[in-house]
Amino acid sequence: MDPEFLFDGASSDEEAGVEERAAQSPWEFASYSESVAEEHARRNTTSIDAKITKALQERAVSLPEDGDGEEAEEEPELSDEILFGDELGKQVNHKSRKADGGNSGARAHSFFASHEGASFHANSFLELNLSRPLVRACEALGYQKPTPIQAACIPLALTGRDICGSAMTGSGKTAAFTLPVLERLLFRPKRILAIRVLILTPTRELAAQVHSMIEKLAQFTDIRCCLVVGGLSTKVQEAALRSMPDIVVATPGRIIDHLRNSLSVGLEDLAVVILDEADRLLELGFSAEIQELIRMCPKRRQTMLFSATMTEEVDKLVKLSLNKPVRLEADPSSKRPATLTEEFVRIRRAREINQEAVLLSLCSKTFTQKVIIFSGTKQAAHRLKIIFGLSGMKAAELHGNLTQAQRLDALEQFRKQEVDFLIATDVAARGLDIVGVQTVINFACPRDYKSYLHRVGRTARAGREGYAVTFVTDDDRSLLKAIAKKAGSQLKNRIVAERPVAEWSKLVEQMEDQISIVLQEEREERALRKAEMEATKAENMIMHKEEIFSRPKRTWFATEKEKKALAKAAKASLGKDQNGLNEVMSLQEAEDLKLKEKRRREREKNLPRKKRRKLEAAREMLENEDNDEDQETEGGNKKKTRQSLVDLAYKRAKSVKAMKKMHEAGRNLKKTIKYKNKPVQKDQTRKEEMLELFQNDMSDKKQARIGKKSSNVSGQRKSKSSFKSKSRYQ
Repeated sequence: MDPEFLFDGASSDEEAGVEERAAQSPWEFASYSESVAEEHARRNTTSIDAKITKALQERAVSLPEDGDGEEAEEEPELSDEILFGDELGKQVNHKSRKADGGNSGARAHSFFASHEGASFHANSFLELNLSRPLVRACEALGYQKPTPIQAACIPLALTGRDICGSAMTGSGKTAAFTLPVLERLLFRPKRILAIRVLILTPTRELAAQVHSMIEKLAQFTDIRCCLVVGGLSTKVQEAALRSMPDIVVATPGRIIDHLRNSLSVGLEDLAVVILDEADRLLELGFSAEIQELIRMCPKRRQTMLFSATMTEEVDKLVKLSLNKPVRLEADPSSKRPATLTEEFVRIRRAREINQEAVLLSLCSKTFTQKVIIFSGTKQAAHRLKIIFGLSGMKAAELHGNLTQAQRLDALEQFRKQEVDFLIATDVAARGLDIVGVQTVINFACPRDYKSYLHRVGRTARAGREGYAVTFVTDDDRSLLKAIAKKAGSQLKNRIVAERPVAEWSKLVEQMEDQISIVLQEEREERALRKAEMEATKAENMIMHKEEIFSRPKRTWFATEKEKKALAKAAKASLGKDQNGLNEVMSLQEAEDLKLKEKRRREREKNLPRKKRRKLEAAREMLENEDNDEDQETEGGNKKKTRQSLVDLAYKRAKSVKAMKKMHEAGRNLKKTIKYKNKPVQKDQTRKEEMLELFQNDMSDKKQARIGKKSSNVSGQRKSKSSFKSKSRYQ
């Protein structure tokens, strides 16, 4: 496949569609939730920007002067030292060729159907047999010519074939599966309302983006779409699902919650299932949820799976959910865009403390607008947001510690260019297509080259130019080698001057008191908010006790305890030794355990309430005892063999039952121990155990007979069969 096909339409017709794109953007995030101001008013809290403004009013910050522009920063130069020697480069290339050869040989091409006849080139959307309303919507959004993945996917999807597609980021995969679905829905039976299409995405923001895209493409039709994600109102989503929309865009956890607990919501009439960013879905631990949803869906359905990278887990999911799929690879998914300029900034050991100052120096002089900054943790992203606000730079933050309204509001502000910087974690690394992003800065180095590709894929999209700057410490040399191998001689080394870094470093030190004040205010607000929630909960329990207890109990696919155990097992499996000597539970075993627990809860649901409560109490006692035993074994440095909860409960119940029988027979436990000839072995089979119980029972009967004979000899009572006295015959 020629990679030049990808951006033919976007590059040649870009100028023609600029005005239409500006008139109507496909992404709008503000309409999905209440405004942040309304949320703060309802919760009696203040925004982080208000806290930063208050801190600045109490103590102003003197920013560095803009003079000496010549010393501020040197131009980036082509780097020759990044390969760290020719031998290492040859070794890396040899390993990569070996790995690629092994992966290509291991693929089972016979599973996939032939894609002969699929063309990756089309001059217009009319050639793809789309209806006029959809072509009109594409023109309104400024789409003039299909991309290769769209030209290949749309005709095959219209025939109802299962598709497994992969393409480079920014190549239009969302429209590739949306347009054929909308075309098929135009000919649906309109009198029968049903949920016919389910689209699963890994993150809430990506789901909101896909939903917005579908609404824009379906604006000239009567097709209805519904968004079902966490963080938004459950009641509103439940009402929307009951109205039977044609398309449901959801995250796996929330749609399973509605299918289990909402009335009149089902997937019986589902015709199409789409898994977007399937590799990311599996990375986030949604494997069991996806398998559960696939079981709920009808077998006669069309399934389309799109993934940027094809891992072993994705291949397993493909074989599980797809039926003779067509494999479409429009271009190498690991290929970097031709219009992307990649740079790196070396952070030596001595300058790691001043990494924030280096970032501020770059953002104040060189990259001043339309910049996404990727941080490693939520806490680091929040700290950078406070520092940027105190420095007078307009920035928004996007991470998991924010409410859904705040996350969507941050995206909307960055889209409308109300802020210049978006500080985010890897939540924003997949699928988000924000028009006009000029620069991506990796403040924290990504885990691997695949994550790096998805991060820098937020810029240089659809033929536009973009910059990617990565901060590389001495611990990130392996990733730098991988980037250098892919980018070749185009990778540049940017050197930041010492003087502005020193000035910003002093400024950050002066800000520490204000940063701590802002963080303390947030902690106090959080504690007050939690106390108010507990008080409100207690009041509701007192006032509406009967109504609350009359509601049906909600069931969950996985409890919080199981989610933590699954996440712990997934992390442990990632850190597994290559020899496989450690005894950590694997991810597959954890998912199997999760499914067993789910089936057990389903069985217990039909039991009477008293029995359920007894089982729950017994389970809690067993868990407490297990925790005590774990603490004892940790204190004594003893190895403990893994034992399932069912086996442990069976042994405990058996011992309790045996003791109860002994007490009912009037025996003493110590007496039975006395007659045992040898101690009970730990690993007894069921046959040996029953034989030992039989011997103990026989010995007890024997002792009873001996005691009975001794009582007869003492003359207390003679039996009828005893001999008469000899004096009778004298």
